[in-house]
Parts: sequence; structure tokens; C-alpha cells
Amino acid sequence: MCKLFVSADPQLWETRLRSIRLNGFSTSVRLENLYWRVLEEIAGRDGMSVAQLLGRLYEELLEARGEVENFASFLRVCCGRYLMLQLAGEVPRDPGQPIAGLDADAILTREARRLGGEPRRFMPAA
Repeated sequence: MCKLFVSADPQLWETRLRSIRLNGFSTSVRLENLYWRVLEEIAGRDGMSVAQLLGRLYEELLEARGEVENFASFLRVCCGRYLMLQLAGEVPRDPGQPIAGLDADAILTREARRLGGEPRRFMPAA
């Protein structure tokens, strides 16, 4: 079983540091190459660069939560959710179909039902 993971290309878990501008400030984000690849796919679906996607995610997270504690961890979870939602059939595997055109509320509601909970709604921070 472990051979599938242990024998994978080691470049996938090597980290890469990228400099980006978030909320008007220059900063750096360090992620494993696997996550950068997934973020490139997500960004490309909506005609964005990775830097644009990260900027948008940061702004929306800041608006929803009022603060951003661990942005790199948030990005890893975004990548995992993207792949999980694809497996569940909620996000089409066709990278030519934009994510922006999907009904996020309906997807979140169905996901919550699958997981036995209530959907969380996007609520701007007070």
C-alpha cells in the first residue's frame, strides 16, 4: 500500500517559496510543489494566475473571518477540498469549466448533508 506514496516523485513534497502581494503587502508563502500544482489548476479554471487566486482567497477569508492566522494551512485545505469535491462529483473534473460558475451554496448544502451537519454560510466578519 505505502509504495504508492513512498515511490512518488520526491519533487511533489519539496517546498517552494513564492512571493506574492496580499492585501497591499508583499509576503511569501511556502508550500509543497503538489499544492502549487493544484492551485495552478484551480486558478486556471477561472482564468487567473496563482497570485490572483491567492489574493482573492486572502481577501475573502479576511472578509469572512476578520483575520488570517495560517494562510499556508488554509491553502493546503483548499487544495484538499478541491480534490475531495471533485471525487464527490461536486466540482467537474473538466479543468475548462470555471469554478466561479458553480452554485457554491448548493454544493455546501449537499456536502453538509453527506457529512451529517448543517451548511456553513459565508458571513462577513463584524
